[in-house]
Amino acid sequence: MTVPMEIARKVADAVLYEGYLLYPYRASAAKNRVRWQFGVLVPPGFTATSEPSASLTECLLEGAGEAVAHLRLRFLHVNTRSVERAEGDGWQPVHELRSGEATYLTFDEATEREVEATIPVLDLLDAEQTVEVLIPGDHSTRQIVAPSGEVEGRVISEHLPVHAALRVGAEPVAGPYGLIKLRVRVENIDPWDPLDAPREQALRRSLISAHLLIGVNGGAFVSLLDPPEWARPSVETCRNENTWPVLVGEPGHRDVVLSSPIILYDHPDIAPESPGDLFDATEMDEMLHLRTLTLTDEERREARATDPRASELIDMVGDLPSEMVERLHGVIRYLGAPAQEVRTPWWDPGADPTVSPDTDSVIVSGVEVAKGSRVRLAPGKRRADAHDMFLAGRTAQVEAVLLDLDGALHLAVTLEEDPGADLHRSHGRFLYFAPDEVEPLGTEEVLT
Repeated sequence: MTVPMEIARKVADAVLYEGYLLYPYRASAAKNRVRWQFGVLVPPGFTATSEPSASLTECLLEGAGEAVAHLRLRFLHVNTRSVERAEGDGWQPVHELRSGEATYLTFDEATEREVEATIPVLDLLDAEQTVEVLIPGDHSTRQIVAPSGEVEGRVISEHLPVHAALRVGAEPVAGPYGLIKLRVRVENIDPWDPLDAPREQALRRSLISAHLLIGVNGGAFVSLLDPPEWARPSVETCRNENTWPVLVGEPGHRDVVLSSPIILYDHPDIAPESPGDLFDATEMDEMLHLRTLTLTDEERREARATDPRASELIDMVGDLPSEMVERLHGVIRYLGAPAQEVRTPWWDPGADPTVSPDTDSVIVSGVEVAKGSRVRLAPGKRRADAHDMFLAGRTAQVEAVLLDLDGALHLAVTLEEDPGADLHRSHGRFLYFAPDEVEPLGTEEVLT
């Protein structure tokens, strides 16, 4: 397996078990009674629900004339687990059976299935290729033996056959750079034709959480989410039904695509802080970890009996070292601030390079007045604020020369006798006067 495919597989595993078993990981929990929600491809004869029997993936390959496509179909196969109690010479189906310290529950598990195919792209241009997927059924029985040696019951596990097909084709796409459209259709072709059968029966012959990993040697995939402009018209012709193809592997690599039943972005990754599979890959590991710790002993007992993976999860959460728990709380992904364009608001003097409040000046009575100049206030008659009568004759220091949107000049000042002048200056809180409302003072004049 190549390095990009190995990276892709980690993400694909999270997709495979997304929603497999939800917190509190017990069979009796309401959320775990209606299962298998993602990527379900049912037999075509089952029409009681709107779930599809096929998915279609179309993606674009660049420079793929001599490329070889590596296909990997992955899905879960329902394994029905039934518990029966020994009664006389027979067996009685039960939901739960306790024997010594062990508990056995009637509950469905799942087995991972994987089918691989390698096909040269040139062969796909000549004719569509079909890869048959035939998973045989099986049946096994395991006895439940009490500590005393008495047989108290048995566990029956059964897989029903699953019959599917990969139909793979390719065609050239008009446009630059010799694009090729790769098409993969995954079909459940099981001949099962039920009459009013419940969904649980159909799921036993279905592909659960079905998804594709598609790798290519000698070419590169085009992102369908963020394509280059020259490829955008071709991308818009791609049809993807019941699946969502994205680039996977390290950012910048374009040799592997994951066609997922859940929506992802290009180059998704598993957080390195994640301690293990919690079956809720889109949730927060810290939250699930803390919640799992709150389960009672009885709830843990049931969770362990519900599914072997749930039992491993309970052990993993309980044995997690403190340093790993701390890592779940948060992590800094980027040390530097993201680069972004800084735009000065229109009302900020810095938005106009032709004005500079700190250096601009205005001529008043033949004297240049600028920042730092001393003036005597003489409010004009056009001012209507009664507070101005207390400012008449007071001396002030000019802090800035401002120009408003109408082209009028204003002087921002602070009173020299104001003990809070430094505070006002630091906060930018000034009094404002027109140039003809002040009288310039020389630095030698004494305050009156």
